[in-house]
Amino acid sequence: MGVKVCAMTATVLAPAAFASGRTSRPRLELVGQTQRAQGPRTGEIRVLIAHGQTLVRAGLRGLLEGGSISVVGEAGGGDDAVTLARRLRPDVVLMDATLPGLDAVEAIKQMAPIPDLRVMMLTAADADGIVFTSLRAGVRGFLAQDTEPAELVRAVRLVARGEAHLSPSVADRLIAEYVSQPDIKAPSNDLLEELTNREREVVALVARGLTNQEIAEHLVVTPGTAKTHVSRAMVKLHARDRAQLVVIAYEAGLASPGAASRSLAIAT
Repeated sequence: MGVKVCAMTATVLAPAAFASGRTSRPRLELVGQTQRAQGPRTGEIRVLIAHGQTLVRAGLRGLLEGGSISVVGEAGGGDDAVTLARRLRPDVVLMDATLPGLDAVEAIKQMAPIPDLRVMMLTAADADGIVFTSLRAGVRGFLAQDTEPAELVRAVRLVARGEAHLSPSVADRLIAEYVSQPDIKAPSNDLLEELTNREREVVALVARGLTNQEIAEHLVVTPGTAKTHVSRAMVKLHARDRAQLVVIAYEAGLASPGAASRSLAIAT
């Protein structure tokens, strides 16, 4: 059944609404919970866009829609983003770092319990602080606002698959900011001593942004062997995912700021 969204700045958009070309706010269809099961498993990636500017949301929609990506909703503020994420349960929330209303980091925390939802954030060049805190809150990807359209689409697909992504312009300053925090504690020596020399080498390569395939080529081993080394290092260092493994590598001195100058497309 169609519903009018009046009190919220969010809009839940049916494809037919955009096809009509109307400029006034139309009656829109909610995407039902039964469609949630048709997510990445069948090739469709369902995206919720959260940005305070209507024109920017429309531009992002135009760049993303088509092929295997479907924009199922838009939110103009943090509160609306949380409400729609809970209702629609998208695969990816593409969120601006400076949303009006509810703080973006708090919105991310409130979305955390939603199953299989991953958040990717758009950030300005001078927003180091929000990137740092968002990483801790559970964001899986960061894109600079000057990202090329093709990179945007690629990043959404990576994050939807459970991988993590950092734009090249974000990676170095994120790591530099992270390791400069006074409350950051390096992994204990006991944990580091559990790593073999090869695992230390692999962790350093992960911090440089290499995928399992690239690590395998660098070490002249099979991709399966590279993945096993990465997995064992994650277990030993108590890293919840490869994004956290990158942070641990810098905290432990296994890598240094400047090595992450390339895009981090972190494969699982």
